Amino acid sequence: MRLVGITRQGTEQVEVADLAADGTTVTVLAGLTEFWSDAAGYISRGGQETLPRAEVTIVPPVLPDARVICIGLNYLKHVAEGSFSGEALPEYPTLFARWSASLSVDGTEVPIPANEDGLDWEGEVMAWVGSELVDATADDALAAVVGYSTFNDLTARRAQKITSQWILGKNGDNSGPVGPMVPAAEVGDLRDGLHITTRVNGETVQDAHTDEMVYTVGDTLAHISRTFTVRPGDLIATGTPSGVGYARTPAWLLQPGDVVEVEVERLGVLRNPIVAR
Repeated sequence: MRLVGITRQGTEQVEVADLAADGTTVTVLAGLTEFWSDAAGYISRGGQETLPRAEVTIVPPVLPDARVICIGLNYLKHVAEGSFSGEALPEYPTLFARWSASLSVDGTEVPIPANEDGLDWEGEVMAWVGSELVDATADDALAAVVGYSTFNDLTARRAQKITSQWILGKNGDNSGPVGPMVPAAEVGDLRDGLHITTRVNGETVQDAHTDEMVYTVGDTLAHISRTFTVRPGDLIATGTPSGVGYARTPAWLLQPGDVVEVEVERLGVLRNPIVAR
């Protein structure tokens, strides 16, 4: 099952649908709000109405008020390669936010913001929360994850680095492409080590496994839930491994005409072209 958001021709109403393996049809499960009221239930029941893929537009299946919480510095080799090299690993994860408006889908063109020399790639896994979490244990928090997606946290490095806060550099237009959501039962535990790779114009630039994460999904969600209620439909981006462009000598950033791909085992390939603003 590969769950996406869709809009039908002539309407902006978002529904959640299962994208067929061959990409030619979608099977509707529920409207967006209805789906997130009982995500696990709708996944188990499946859908009824099937439509040609050509008759719908694919969009992220994200509630307008969903929180997109991102973990920074979650792979040791990535910490070592960047501007935080040599610093002690903090006890708690570095967290920052994306707005849901920055999310896009496979195939979407991503523009380079003004005053940037290019965009940097950050291949990741996105986790989708399916039930409410308040003061949760790590096990309960992990059990609340209803699915996972391939994600690319495309970053405007100049905007990110000019202040101590990262939000500006992490919210460029269309800069958060996210792949179809695969149910957690089909994915298994990220601690088992899913293979994650990022390619630029076919060249591999990141190559790692998810068991290298410092802060796990369950622990991080539990930590967050002790401050605010995590709601169904909220998302958590789990961080990127080493191999990002800005840390190279010389730095390598994405330019108009480049194509960046993120591939995660069991989750699929996310492919996006980079364009001028």
